[in-house]
Amino acid sequence: MASRLPVFFLSHGSPMHAVEPSAAATAWAVEAAQLPVPAAVLMVSAHWESNLPLLGGAAAPETIHDFGGFPAELYRLRYPAAGAPEIARQALALLREAGFPAGIEGCRGLDHGAWVPMMKMYPQADVPVLQLSVQPGLDAAHHLALGAALAPLREQGVLIVGSGHMTHNLRDWFHGASGGAGAYAREFRDWVATRLASGDSRSLLEWAYKAPHAQRAHPTPDHFLPLFVALGAAGEGAQGKCFHEAFERGTLAMDAWRWD
Repeated sequence: MASRLPVFFLSHGSPMHAVEPSAAATAWAVEAAQLPVPAAVLMVSAHWESNLPLLGGAAAPETIHDFGGFPAELYRLRYPAAGAPEIARQALALLREAGFPAGIEGCRGLDHGAWVPMMKMYPQADVPVLQLSVQPGLDAAHHLALGAALAPLREQGVLIVGSGHMTHNLRDWFHGASGGAGAYAREFRDWVATRLASGDSRSLLEWAYKAPHAQRAHPTPDHFLPLFVALGAAGEGAQGKCFHEAFERGTLAMDAWRWD
């Protein structure tokens, strides 16, 4: 019988986490090692955007190097995990039952928001993996409902992972941060963390209007939306546990959360 697995939200950071020593990547690996081996991992990556929810249905998804300007060694990396077409079909049925006009994309591979964390969590590439897209044109409530619809997969041993970022202002990151530039990211992160720890998903749904410095922390919502899929899969009122907290250049919050 499959074990009910927790839900994760990871701030996946730069693709360089795949090749350089990283406290965040070490934390991902430690958490994964404490779990039963999943039947599959469903990665909700900020780097797959679509108008409607799409599930990756490839039996052998390719490794997508969806970035530029990095060292050559990064482009030589491959993550040869199997896909999970049957899980994709089950997930599609759950989404459609919940009223979502969803579909399966049979050709798309794994972007770095999926394969970089997977490379650290399951380095032998022996756990099947599939992705779910995000819809930046739709709000947090939509993504919370997506996660709630997919929650039954947890009972089948599927590990649901939202892969995005607690804060994601790349302009600030590229220019570095000092003084007040870093303070805004901390204030936003702390506001969100307080509500995640208490299970206050209702307040979080209004993050764009109520969280301090929300528009600076996330000039676009794509990297924050996977958090809401994770929250939905965790269940209403579920209290999260932060298992890694750090900042890169003062602005890129690397928080990682777990819900049991």
